[in-house]
Amino acid sequence: MRVRDGAAYRAGLNDGRRVLIDGEPVADVSTHPAFRNAVASFARFYDQQADPANRERLTFAVGEARVHKAWSLPRNHAELVDRRHAIAESSAPHCGFLGRSPDHLATTLTGMMIGLPVMRGFDPARAEAFAAYFEEVRARDLFVTYVIQNPQANKARSASEQARDVVAHLVSQDSQGIVVSGAKMLGTSSVMADEILVGTIQPVRPGEERYALSFAVPVNHPGVRLLSRRSYEQAASSVYDYPLSSRFDENDAVVFFDEVRVPWERVFVCGDPAAAGAQWHGTPAHVMQNYQAQIRLMVKMRFLTGLARRVAEINGTIDIPQVKGVLGRLAAQASMVEGLVAGMEAEGRMVGEHYVPSAHLLYAAQTLTQELYPQFVMAIRDLAGGGVIMLPSSVADMTSPHTRHYVEATQVSSIVDADERVRTMKLAWDALGSEYASRHTQYEMFYGGASYVNHAHMMRTFDWGAARALVDGVLPPPAVPG
Repeated sequence: MRVRDGAAYRAGLNDGRRVLIDGEPVADVSTHPAFRNAVASFARFYDQQADPANRERLTFAVGEARVHKAWSLPRNHAELVDRRHAIAESSAPHCGFLGRSPDHLATTLTGMMIGLPVMRGFDPARAEAFAAYFEEVRARDLFVTYVIQNPQANKARSASEQARDVVAHLVSQDSQGIVVSGAKMLGTSSVMADEILVGTIQPVRPGEERYALSFAVPVNHPGVRLLSRRSYEQAASSVYDYPLSSRFDENDAVVFFDEVRVPWERVFVCGDPAAAGAQWHGTPAHVMQNYQAQIRLMVKMRFLTGLARRVAEINGTIDIPQVKGVLGRLAAQASMVEGLVAGMEAEGRMVGEHYVPSAHLLYAAQTLTQELYPQFVMAIRDLAGGGVIMLPSSVADMTSPHTRHYVEATQVSSIVDADERVRTMKLAWDALGSEYASRHTQYEMFYGGASYVNHAHMMRTFDWGAARALVDGVLPPPAVPG
């Protein structure tokens, strides 16, 4: 059976997509120094699943092909856990640093597919268009990303109240489809993806129907342009000096739509604010997308915990009781994330004939982890101390006869040589303190929404009735009977 591999993924990227960075268009993202190593990391994702040794664990049959299990529609707890194992295994090579890997949108789209009856209740034709689109991209195991946030302008104003009409909006429609202009963000991994799903996850007010849109286009679709942020990969001098940012910079981009024509078969919501919101929160899409993100974060926290211990070992502080206490706390916090993932699976529910994770435990995990991640990073930085600052300027210092002996004289550890100490501390800095690391801290704090948004989800999904019943059960009787 056919399985998409890295070569097939790469072959689809040189398709005329219009990507801009540093004031210039990009001829080929697979070879450009700003993107080529991230492309290679995503190609590795597909090569991993295509490896015959991994196929049964990572893929399942869809027609004549086998695709990643992130595309599966779980029917029970065991199948949900099975797809979690596949996602975690696929996240291990990048240690959870590729937040918008192909399995992310695959999982998100399964949530919409499970909630298809909700979408049918608003517009049967648009729901069927989505169902057909889902089957198409799943059968081809395409890399889909999304843009679902509006560009930041005046956050106190709605889309129609901005100084300029910058938000992607409906320009016109006819029997063939719709025309869209404007912009969306953050476009994470959009430079390296096959398809872009455009959505409206922010509430749309009455009278702003032209912003209530959901559709999908190929990245190279006419009129679509991607303005990339600064590339941390391109700025990385070597893999030795920047082991994470040189390979796993998935990039972010503002996506512009310049009179983009979208055929009706790729339009899923058009002009209906209620349908735009229900696509995410009426279906299990929002729960599924963030469930995948928590699995990825689980892997990332495990990596950071291992890194923290290795730093303490190299620094010779591992036997200090206070350091053991810090490491034990980090291990407990990383285990808490794993426990929340297992809990949301165990407390899942049936939606039709499919099984989805618990919403309130998912939102509990999001609420806690967006606060936990920066604390986690700071705790490891405290363990590392100045060791992540006073490092050789580059890998050249490790090989030059002018500098090598100075490095060996000052980069000292009782358990490793100078080279391994330097490599470990450079890895720690790239994970904790570099510009790339700062982006990741910001990402983990806000990819699921601002804290007040997650608090609102928690308020909405927690079983307040059961909690109130416990309170009422032990409430003393009135002081005055009757």
